[in-house]
Amino acid sequence: MAVPKKQPGLFAQLGPGLITGAADDDPSGIATYSQAGAQFGFGLLWTMVLTYPLMCAVQLTSAHIGRVTGRGLAANLKDVWPGGLVGVLVALLFVANAINIGADLSAMGAAAKLVTGVGGHGFTLGFAALSLLLQLFVPYHRYARLLKWLTLVLFAYVAVVFMTHLDWAEVGNGMVSFGTVAAAGAATMVVAIFGTTISPYLFFWQSAQEVEEVDNNPEAEPLERAPQQARAEFRRIRIDTFAGMALSNLIALAIMISTAATLHAAGKTQISTAADAAEALRPVAGDFAFWLFAIGIVGTGLLAIPVLAGSAAYAVSELRGWKCSLESKPWQAPAFYGVIGAATAVGLALDWSPIDPIKALFWSAVINGVISVPIMAGMMVVARRRSQMGHFTVPMAMKLFGWLAVGVMAVAVAAMGVTMVTG
Repeated sequence: MAVPKKQPGLFAQLGPGLITGAADDDPSGIATYSQAGAQFGFGLLWTMVLTYPLMCAVQLTSAHIGRVTGRGLAANLKDVWPGGLVGVLVALLFVANAINIGADLSAMGAAAKLVTGVGGHGFTLGFAALSLLLQLFVPYHRYARLLKWLTLVLFAYVAVVFMTHLDWAEVGNGMVSFGTVAAAGAATMVVAIFGTTISPYLFFWQSAQEVEEVDNNPEAEPLERAPQQARAEFRRIRIDTFAGMALSNLIALAIMISTAATLHAAGKTQISTAADAAEALRPVAGDFAFWLFAIGIVGTGLLAIPVLAGSAAYAVSELRGWKCSLESKPWQAPAFYGVIGAATAVGLALDWSPIDPIKALFWSAVINGVISVPIMAGMMVVARRRSQMGHFTVPMAMKLFGWLAVGVMAVAVAAMGVTMVTG
């Protein structure tokens, strides 16, 4: 009598989607959410409610593309858009990711300096070296497991929420009321939140991780060649992605709520970086809240920097036809790891340069916003093409929410352009 195969537990089913969602709350994202809470109180909490189904649709689509075709997003986009256009989009992705890496490293160094009192540049260099060494020398199956456990550091921000006094009725109103969007500067902040939450590097990362899951599991094949695996794999992807995006938005909500209840309530509305938010919290919410917030910045940075560098490397390598896998040794995929090293080095150089990191991060958001629209549109085209997806084109609900996400981001980019022109 055959013994029934034991179903894996919930945490065991989480992987690419969980890591992708957690990486969305990087130190740069923490800064944006802190600014939203400090400046507008609970008034912009509704953005997290709105973005959740859109994020799920886009990330599910990217995961489906990778799992069904066995190829990453850039490789599939070449079948939809001209190669030159995909090349420009990937080049801009690299630039935006490198700027984000620089901003994240700077925030991590600043947070470590706040905690220890020692200069931040040394910490920044150490964090960059640690992240690079992990990617170079830790095999993918161990590396992915490490990243998955590292997501637990995000719950530091949930703890901060429960250390503050909250008017839950006001919190609930902020999650459903759109009134604050009419306030001065609110439209720009909404654009920043959308650009931070729905980021192109996350699309490339999750798609590539599904390909890694296929390549490094001898029993797995692309679903177009192994349709019998589809039901179980799509179920895993749904659980993984819904949970990962829920974690992402839960943490963003926690950061916005905690800064609204403390900094905004105390009149401290001028926050530039995540480290600024941590420092401002100390006199308002106490030392323990400060420590949690600062440690969270370092932990999320260690999680996000490999995703930023890795997604750029996957995109460039897929476009160029290079071997790309975190399971490979550096000498087996030198170009792939060369891109990871270059993205990290450029980001590190920004921390030591006279370039204003806040302005650099602003332009990174502009780049991400602009390229997200054609990338998402291309994804949705791929996801409905039988020539690429076979019998596994995405269902109607994913199609509708995916195109809605494209439309929302297009409007956000247009609003950002108007804001830049009108000042």
